[in-house]
Amino acid sequence: MPEKVLPGRNTAAAEGDVVVFHIGLRINRLRALSSWLPAFMSMPRMLRELSQEKGSGLLGFKVLYGSLRDFYVVQYWSDKERLLAYAHQQDKQHRPAWTAFNRRARAAKGHVGIWHETFIVPAGSYESVYVDMPAYGLGAATGVVPVGRRGDTAAQRLKAAKR
Repeated sequence: MPEKVLPGRNTAAAEGDVVVFHIGLRINRLRALSSWLPAFMSMPRMLRELSQEKGSGLLGFKVLYGSLRDFYVVQYWSDKERLLAYAHQQDKQHRPAWTAFNRRARAAKGHVGIWHETFIVPAGSYESVYVDMPAYGLGAATGVVPVGRRGDTAAQRLKAAKR
């Protein structure tokens, strides 16, 4: 079912600091299924676990595909502490998946690559606009409000966010 288009100009309802986490997988050898498929399959389990746990810190995410070989997820987090805590919790999906990935990667050097980038974005240092779009990106993670509530231009929204 298509996502509901929100008419007009909207902006993310985010308040305060935001942590943006990009994580991706690149398949270097397509035929080496046993090297990359387990890592590829572990991400949906982690996202489901985080989405179902109130207070996990994950605000929302978007799965993106760069090509046949490149996949990545943009995640929005409430704070870096919860992101880092999840990465180290032994009883959650991430830690065992990361350990297994490292074991396979050592045995099959170069078959699959993994990357991540973390951005801590202070309040007042981000803005957004969504025109005749379904909720998307940060707006999907935090909800949206009409642009006029925060300013009609990017400069006005950034200035309003610094107050």
